[in-house]
Amino acid sequence: MRRREFITLLGAAATAWPVTTRAQPSGPMRRVGVFLTGPQTDSENAVRLAAFQEAMRALGWSEGANVQFDYRFGTDEDELRAKARELVALAPDVIFAATPPTVMALLRINRSVPIVFAAVTDPVGLGIVQSLSHPGGNATGFLSAEFSFGGKWVELLREIAPGTRRVGVLTDPENRGSPGQFATIQTAASEKNIEAALLSFHVPAEIESTIAAFSRNPNSGLIVLRIVETITHRELIAKLAAKYRLPTVYPLKTFATSGGLASYGPDIVAQFREAAGYVDRILKGEKPAELPVQTPTKYDLTINLRAAKAIGLTIAPMLLSRADQVIE
Repeated sequence: MRRREFITLLGAAATAWPVTTRAQPSGPMRRVGVFLTGPQTDSENAVRLAAFQEAMRALGWSEGANVQFDYRFGTDEDELRAKARELVALAPDVIFAATPPTVMALLRINRSVPIVFAAVTDPVGLGIVQSLSHPGGNATGFLSAEFSFGGKWVELLREIAPGTRRVGVLTDPENRGSPGQFATIQTAASEKNIEAALLSFHVPAEIESTIAAFSRNPNSGLIVLRIVETITHRELIAKLAAKYRLPTVYPLKTFATSGGLASYGPDIVAQFREAAGYVDRILKGEKPAELPVQTPTKYDLTINLRAAKAIGLTIAPMLLSRADQVIE
């Protein structure tokens, strides 16, 4: 080999070597499934995923270097079941799943792959874990709220609209968490001499007719339950509440930032960040059965003054002073 050719080859190798070294993962490549409800294009899913990904990076997990993420999204039961099978077939080390429908779809076909969940109400009642302190199976995670939280929504609605005498609870009754949440709202409402009615819809096309019919009753307000369908159609529901001049309380901040009047509920984005910590611990050898289910540490009260103005409401200064965010 000529001297010039040798020097050129040596220089090329020296340049390429650091790149090759940096590309090598520090350990074996791990696989994490991520399973969310709602369409992939939903802006709220994007915000939550970004929080989860950022937290994973902060814990030392770099996509393509030492971890591979497999993302799946679903809405109806059939799609969720199919996506769950796809994820389990990939043999991930752990699956991060948000909301009860994704977790239940996974558990129907899998009792071995570890699952970390977020935004789940009543995981004991749903059979996801044996107890909050000792989950006992292959799933653990973060509780979104207890059923008793429904009383807080009733109190907030009465503060916003003191003349409320009837509250409609908007949900799909086939959702497994709806009956329990409605029962607590009904009990809390009756203590304040407010009549509670279940407003049922099965497909999005029924949402407007359901709200329109209920709005014919004077001194009425709405409480919207947190299910996939209401989150997906949150902008439509907010517009209908304004159209029919119904004071409405929502379960998550994303409803208020999408045009809804007021929301009070757990910080789900924070739960996505915290869930990364449990995923990290499982990847490092801990068992979900031994990691207690965590309860929310932060709740957000958001008031949308634009929505209040649209239906002719004046929000009391005392309530505004308690809000974490006021949208003007």
